[in-house]
Amino acid sequence: MSSTHWVVGINAVAAALENDAEHVREVLVEAGAKNPRVQALEREAGDIGLTVRRVSAQALDGISGGARHQGAAARYEAARTWDERELPGLVENAGGRALVLVLDGVQDPHNLGACLRSAAAANATAVVIPKDKSAPVNATVRKTASGAADRIPVVRVTNLARSLRTLKDAGVWVYGLAGEGEGTLYGLDLEGNVALVLGGEGEGLRRLTREQCDGLVRIPMPGQMESLNVSVAAGVALFEAVRQRG
Repeated sequence: MSSTHWVVGINAVAAALENDAEHVREVLVEAGAKNPRVQALEREAGDIGLTVRRVSAQALDGISGGARHQGAAARYEAARTWDERELPGLVENAGGRALVLVLDGVQDPHNLGACLRSAAAANATAVVIPKDKSAPVNATVRKTASGAADRIPVVRVTNLARSLRTLKDAGVWVYGLAGEGEGTLYGLDLEGNVALVLGGEGEGLRRLTREQCDGLVRIPMPGQMESLNVSVAAGVALFEAVRQRG
């Protein structure tokens, strides 16, 4: 299933042109823009045969919905969205080394975009998010993710607890990160099929999500802080898996 939307910002538009140009329908640039990167995007889009329109800054303001557009936007038709029924296949294709990031209600689009960027950098198998109580993959998310939203399967699921059971049935160990976890992240074996589950900015992991985890672990924090930003915690957890996998 495809969906059409706008991506805004120089990095987001450049990533769409670089990684999935066939699904970019048109590029908009601010008329009279002096930024050489905007000018380069205009040339690149024209060179590959895309429609390029010069529009006012006010028009870009309206498209961006408040996000900082930097003088560039693109109408983008995403190649596809991923369905929860495809999770077992994604795990199987990972050959026993699936690494899944599960986000239980991350509602800040900047946090979600940063999580997607870290997941793509760690070569994660997929990112799973619920359809409710979660930020959608919108223009702000795509800009923050710097192209990661087009490089990694983002699976939006109706029932997160059920999807965690699906992962477990597919041979994935599911670990939730929580401050009260008895063990630590660094005591886990993360070399096989693993899903790392992080809660949202407010309440953290919901009860039904916790009940589906094989264990709860914490990130040791010797400093005087109770928790980390969810995107920072996701990066720490994902790259501990990368470290273990060599």
